[in-house]
Amino acid sequence: MPLHSTTRTSLVDLVIEQMERLIAEGEWPVGTKIPAEPLLVEQLGVGRNTVREAVRALVHTGMLEPRQGDGTYVRAGSGFGAAVQRRLRRAAQLEAYEVRASLERDAARYAAQRRTEEDLRALRAALEDRGHAWRSGEVNAFIDADMAFHRTVAAAAHNSVLAELYEHLGDALRTTLQAVVGSPVPDSVRHQCDAHRALVDAIEARDADGAERIALAHLAEGMAALRASCPPSGGDAPADDLTADAAPAGAAATADARPGPGSSGALHA
Repeated sequence: MPLHSTTRTSLVDLVIEQMERLIAEGEWPVGTKIPAEPLLVEQLGVGRNTVREAVRALVHTGMLEPRQGDGTYVRAGSGFGAAVQRRLRRAAQLEAYEVRASLERDAARYAAQRRTEEDLRALRAALEDRGHAWRSGEVNAFIDADMAFHRTVAAAAHNSVLAELYEHLGDALRTTLQAVVGSPVPDSVRHQCDAHRALVDAIEARDADGAERIALAHLAEGMAALRASCPPSGGDAPADDLTADAAPAGAAATADARPGPGSSGALHA
């Protein structure tokens, strides 16, 4: 097969690459507004049409999101992340929760095997923030704190791909958590303070099997609550499938049903 000369990268492509790099390196964090068009034109030294085409291309991939009358915001940290988010927007809540369960199970195991002292400090701080958010009675604050806690567990697993996948669950995970917190179940199931405390203890003890069992047990309770609030249309596995190979976690599940210190059910959806 004969070789052919490659085409010269267009100016638009160069601008797209630079914008992608700014997003990937955190100069433009996810959720923040990018500079206005006139400022981009000045900073990049290119024409207005070039900037518009580059922004339009990144909007198409899902990395950027235009908001009428407000500006353009960073929606995803990579093209891969944008693709995951597009797929999750079409997924049922139970499907997204099952993906979460798979990631958190493995994150718990790897965190117990690989955690550092710095990871432990971060986990204890995230656990304290989560408990405080529950006692505050603010639903959104509690969901933010719960997501932050599990991101910290994923970070302690020291697997960058796993952590990135978990991060990309984003909006889909928030929706499922809102459904679980708003379910008509006991407060002990909604806050699961004891189970999260037990998970950190297992990670500190480097008990990989125990950490995985505890994660599976509390995820099974969340799955049951989600099924109660969003009955499946059919074809879903039984709610107890998550704990099919986690029988020894009974103690953790029982402990989770007992209100722990300071977890008197302050939050009401």
